[in-house]
Amino acid sequence: MKSERIPVKSFSADNGFIGKMQKLVREEVLPYQYNILNDAIPGIEKSHAIENIRLAAEKLRGKDVKPDEFYGMVFQDSDVAKWIEAAAYALAAGEDPELEKAVDETIQLYGASQHEDGYVDSYFTVKCPDKMWTNICDAHELYCAGHMMEAAVAYYEVTGKRELLDIMSKSADCIYEQFMKKNTRAYPGHPEVELALMRLWRATGNEKYKELAKHFVDVRGQAPNYFVEEKKNRGWNVWDGAEELNTDYTQSTLPVREQKDAVGHAVRAVYLYTGMADVAKETQDETLLAACRNLWESITKRRMYITGGIGSTFMGEAFTVDYDLPNDTVYAETCASIGLMFFAKKMLENEHRGEYADVMERALYNGIISGMQLDGKRFFYVNPLEVNPGVSGEIFGYKHVIPERPGWYACACCPPNLVRMVTSLGKYAWDEDETAVYSHLFLGQEAALGKADIRVESAYPWEGSVTYHVSAKIDELFTLAIHIPAYVKAVSYTHLTLPTI
Repeated sequence: MKSERIPVKSFSADNGFIGKMQKLVREEVLPYQYNILNDAIPGIEKSHAIENIRLAAEKLRGKDVKPDEFYGMVFQDSDVAKWIEAAAYALAAGEDPELEKAVDETIQLYGASQHEDGYVDSYFTVKCPDKMWTNICDAHELYCAGHMMEAAVAYYEVTGKRELLDIMSKSADCIYEQFMKKNTRAYPGHPEVELALMRLWRATGNEKYKELAKHFVDVRGQAPNYFVEEKKNRGWNVWDGAEELNTDYTQSTLPVREQKDAVGHAVRAVYLYTGMADVAKETQDETLLAACRNLWESITKRRMYITGGIGSTFMGEAFTVDYDLPNDTVYAETCASIGLMFFAKKMLENEHRGEYADVMERALYNGIISGMQLDGKRFFYVNPLEVNPGVSGEIFGYKHVIPERPGWYACACCPPNLVRMVTSLGKYAWDEDETAVYSHLFLGQEAALGKADIRVESAYPWEGSVTYHVSAKIDELFTLAIHIPAYVKAVSYTHLTLPTI
């Protein structure tokens, strides 16, 4: 069955568990993170992310900007992108002129940092403009672009404003020229743009973006290995040192349809698999979907913690081997559980099997929201399952297992990623096709769907009582398919009479 697209503004959470968390994010966390991105909170790890973009814009206007004025990771722009996306979903819950103004000003600044040909990336604009597109393996240009594409689509869908959408369409056109016409064997070192291009395609209708997403999926891992050749020829590194290339780390040892085990950097893996599952659905590619099923089995049956955490070693933030899931040296990056939820949702859109919703729910309640303190001001990157006083966070091999959540990170990918997940949860709770409405998560909310308006009263996760109030909008019969988690031992139903139009 073909899933129907549900607008992001269709969902409104009540005052239950998720609703309270979303309210906290809207009122406290988003302003807090915006101040961090602007380096406006003393005593917190410096971000410099928005200042980097400002420096890039000034350099393009002719100002003498020194390379060492850039501060942070090569992917620092992505923190801003994820914050914009989170803010967009927050605005779907109601007007917030101050937040919208902050987003608009950030978008305007970002647009001013875009080159004439559509290229936009503050790291390369400020630090090394002569090296653009020369380190696809490590430099995260496509990763940053992908996150900003997602932000652009979300902000357009919620507000109708096209400025960022137009900026990122121009960026996508630049990427298309580079990788469909000039460097056709390359693919992202850190997957993300694949899934983002699919979202951009749906928002704009530009078939080139779907074509490019499919291309990146298809060329990955083809022999001879592109990353091996690139490293031999480029003569420079983003990171200090000259580490030996590990193609498992970048999921490029084999073409994707031949990959059977989830390997390498866990976040990169599930972002890639999300893009693969989306491309498979939209192109009806059964071989690609079969590969996704194999990789899903590898993760969820043999390489996933009971919490939905994935990536068991800090060495490469990676998967290791089957059933190697130590508690005291666990990695389980927050972003990895978020990516697993992305993957689960795309698999659900391919086939409505309960196991996908089970994992999505497990990751949400155990491996994702654990990444943020209850006041929204401190965050886990690594989610420890076991902490040993005097060892965890202190000695070699355990320094990554921090017993308390820090306020921010030098590598701050997780805090804004978690926030965009929390503010967008409605779209993970539902699907709709020609014959049915599917409820995947017991979130207390109102959902304005194509076939019905549905209000869910939920005491979840504290209690198991959930009530659906359904007001049909069509005169044809349809199925309301409610996911019953696999751990439920018994279910009792009270019949409801569905109002008709």
